[in-house]
Amino acid sequence: MPYRIAVLVFLENAAGEHLLLHRAKEPNKGAWSPIGGKLEMDTGESPFECAVREAREETGLAVATGDLHLFAVIAERAYEGQSHWLMFLFRCKRPIAALPPDISEGRFGFFPRTAVDALSLPETDRSALWPVYDRYRDGFVALRADCTPGRPVRVVVEQGDPPGPGQNPLDFRPSGTKLTGSPPP
Repeated sequence: MPYRIAVLVFLENAAGEHLLLHRAKEPNKGAWSPIGGKLEMDTGESPFECAVREAREETGLAVATGDLHLFAVIAERAYEGQSHWLMFLFRCKRPIAALPPDISEGRFGFFPRTAVDALSLPETDRSALWPVYDRYRDGFVALRADCTPGRPVRVVVEQGDPPGPGQNPLDFRPSGTKLTGSPPP
C-alpha cells in the first residue's frame, strides 16, 4: 500500500466552535472533518508549511507557523484498506472570523465540541482523532493506529506528555477502541 503524508488543522471561531468540512470528495466523502491535505513532497514542504498553505487555500485564513501548535503525530496503518497515512495534527491558535465559502472539496460548518460526536465522522476521527484532540490539544502525543478493515481500530500511544494529577494518560480511550502498549511515563 502507498504511504501518504498529510496534515489536519483544527480551527475554531472566537466562540470556540470547530470549523469542519463536509467532504464532497474521497477520502471520507460525506463525512465531516477538520481541514487539511497532503504534503507537497516534491517541493520539500514541511508539515508546518503544509498546514499554513491548507488553511489559506481551504479557508482564506492567513496563518503563520507561530499560529500553529503541533499536538499529535499519528501513523494510520491500512486506512480503508487503501493506504497508510502519517498525519500531523495542528491546533490553530488564531480564531477564524467567519464561515468560509464552499469549495470544491465540500462545505463548511461551525460546531461546538459537544455536537461533533453526533455528526457523520470518519471512524478513525471518532475513535482516535477527536479523543486525542480532547486530551492533548495543548500538549503532544505520538500514536499509531491499526485501521485494518474488519477489525476494531487499535491505537497505541508511543509517546506523549505525562498526565496531570489524577489523569490516566489513556483517558482519551473511546469505547470499542483497543489500546495496546505501555502508557507514556
